[in-house]
Amino acid sequence: MRPDLLENLAARVAMRERDGLSRRLRAIERMRGAHVVIDGRELLAFCSNDYLGLAQHPEVIAALREAANQYGAGATAAHLVCGHHREHSKLEEALADWTQRERALLFSSGWLANLGAIGALLDGNGVCVQDKLNHASLLDAAKLCGASLKRYPHADVDAAARQLAAADAPALLASDGVFSMDGDVAPLRELAALCAREGSTLMIDDAHGLGVLGEHGAGSLAAAGLSQDAAPVLMATLGKAVGGMGAFVAGSAELIEGLTQFARSYVYTTASPPALAAATHAAVRLARTEDWRRERLAALIARFRSGAQQLGLPLADSSTPIQPIVPGDAARTLRASQVLEEHGVLVTAIRPPTVPAGAARLRVTLSTAHAETDVDRLLDALALAIRATPASSREAWSPSGAD
Repeated sequence: MRPDLLENLAARVAMRERDGLSRRLRAIERMRGAHVVIDGRELLAFCSNDYLGLAQHPEVIAALREAANQYGAGATAAHLVCGHHREHSKLEEALADWTQRERALLFSSGWLANLGAIGALLDGNGVCVQDKLNHASLLDAAKLCGASLKRYPHADVDAAARQLAAADAPALLASDGVFSMDGDVAPLRELAALCAREGSTLMIDDAHGLGVLGEHGAGSLAAAGLSQDAAPVLMATLGKAVGGMGAFVAGSAELIEGLTQFARSYVYTTASPPALAAATHAAVRLARTEDWRRERLAALIARFRSGAQQLGLPLADSSTPIQPIVPGDAARTLRASQVLEEHGVLVTAIRPPTVPAGAARLRVTLSTAHAETDVDRLLDALALAIRATPASSREAWSPSGAD
């Protein structure tokens, strides 16, 4: 008899439960800036990706409401059928201008953008070379499109060069711009130079760099001074620093026309709501023009790092809002998260398989929505979490990579 798939799935769930690695949904009842209410209790959140504090901005909400009154709640169809609205076009033009690319194409999520772009570029007939710590959507996109996936040790340009040199087919080198679990920035200039030497195409997923890095927040490629020619394929999401939802790919007119024709996750997916596009456009204007948000964010990051060092917490090499603290052991990390929550601070424990075994972490993220006193409150709670850890285990709090 064939194995029962639902029974197999239940057994896997039970195994994860036994190992203390089960994930649990928790519903947020209300939000006010960096404060959330869960189970009737207000908590100060340090695990959101709303780095610039734009998700609840009055101008963004007003744009959403006005466009919803005009267009309704949904796009009603895929872009190429009748789901592409004027608000989508205006947002695409703004994103291309912001990132200094010829054109941009909206996708309904970052997963769909990476699936569509990598699938269209490689068409099941090439090699995709990737950093081992890339986001899962990049890795899965290469696997699903039928390409040969080669992974190099984190940020190891020499190893990437060996992978490209050994490739005997068209090659795409894909990397996160800012790595989502460690907060460090990829060696972008070196990767671009490598691709130029090897005749390969560079794709950067800037989900956590857009809005935060570069002049006027144009992202990690802008911060590295890399043009469209040097980095031909740029993907970034709109649900983090921009505060909305969805994603886009930006590059040459030829790239965008190719994706329009061949990116299956674009062609066959309902477009994002036009009202959301209007709200995101408003957020992009704010992100580009209000440089004080990045200045304030940098000050908060510096304040946190200084306080963490005074507590003796080893810090990752990150100048971005992502500041991981890595107890390592999953149970220890979960207990630290619980201690923080007992003191009114929400920092989710990130455990395997999201990160490798032994690299469980508190993924602290900072936002312009935080006040200096909020950072101090987090540091006070971390001090209590350290004291709640057995003395024999305290040395294990150290930075580590994510898979």
